[in-house]
Amino acid sequence: MSNITTTIASTVKQEGSKQRSIALVVRMTISTLVIFGLWHSIVVVFDVPSFILPAPLEVLSTLVERYEVLLKHSWVTAQEILLGLVLGLLMGTFFALQMLLFEPLKRWLLPILIASQAIPVFAIAPILMLWLGYGMASKVVMAAIIIFFPVTTCCYDGLRNTPAGYLDLAKTMGANKWQILRHIRLPAALPTLASGVRVAVVIAPIGAVVGEWVGSSAGLGYLMLQANARMIIDEMFAALFILAALSVSLYFVTDRLLKKLIPWESQ
Repeated sequence: MSNITTTIASTVKQEGSKQRSIALVVRMTISTLVIFGLWHSIVVVFDVPSFILPAPLEVLSTLVERYEVLLKHSWVTAQEILLGLVLGLLMGTFFALQMLLFEPLKRWLLPILIASQAIPVFAIAPILMLWLGYGMASKVVMAAIIIFFPVTTCCYDGLRNTPAGYLDLAKTMGANKWQILRHIRLPAALPTLASGVRVAVVIAPIGAVVGEWVGSSAGLGYLMLQANARMIIDEMFAALFILAALSVSLYFVTDRLLKKLIPWESQ
């Protein structure tokens, strides 16, 4: 009887998840169509020249005609974003753990965290280009720096705000400091860290593109600058469209993975 109940509950849960996914796709499709409709209406009603705002069909035509070039540069930017996310997450988690385990260190690291966000990324980018060159490394570090603060603060807040009842129970059962960290604090901090990861996924492309604008030989940011300089505005909008689609897709994929990896997040 219990097996049947479990099977029914699992089926209902899968059906609900499937319906939510379909509803999400429908909402995104409708939103996209509305945006394109408004865009086309503005171009037609105000007779906007194509060198200022190309029509959506012109941009779609460019996407089809120049897909090989756009795909090549998209792959470069995608690599920079993903590597920057990995580096930023590792750095953020590491420093959050250091602040938790070594309390006096917090007084030294906190000003560094604040300074990493107080200095504009455009001010840091030329320095990174000088140190790391015009290749991928400088863009990866730029993306990592821009997500460093939200990841670190979210992870640290989650680690230090572990429910006191959990900690007291673990200590009563004789758990040591490292066992409490591994089995209590880290699992309890994962939902908060997941919020930081979602923010990081959204803003990481900013760091990568800013790095490409300052100096690069490939990537969507580089392609946009080149298209703007040659007044090929439809290609610039096509690159911008791909960048937006890449960011949105990365967010929803990350959100879905986090919900599967942290099933207790919504409980």
